[in-house]
Amino acid sequence: MGILEQALLELPGAVAASGDTTYVPWQDCSLATDDFLVVRLMEVVVHADDLAASVGLPTPVFDDESLHPGLALLALLGARRHGQDAVVRALSRAERAGGPAAAF
Repeated sequence: MGILEQALLELPGAVAASGDTTYVPWQDCSLATDDFLVVRLMEVVVHADDLAASVGLPTPVFDDESLHPGLALLALLGARRHGQDAVVRALSRAERAGGPAAAF
């Protein structure tokens, strides 16, 4: 068994053992563990896209279970930063979008 397969087998136990909250030392705060995991998923998706684009490769395809929480978080962050209208238009009506609605 490889390292990845072993890690995947151990993951459910590690998440269960972490409890309801996770301390984030680089932010000196605690998050609900579910929220912490969604943020990590979003970061994996965004950085995978960044890396692929930087070397001229297609963005990796993620399964729905991994992709959807990260996309939802990006949409919510974008709406918080730019407003609901900007995000709805950027995602659905490019011809009406006033500009980019980046989450960051």
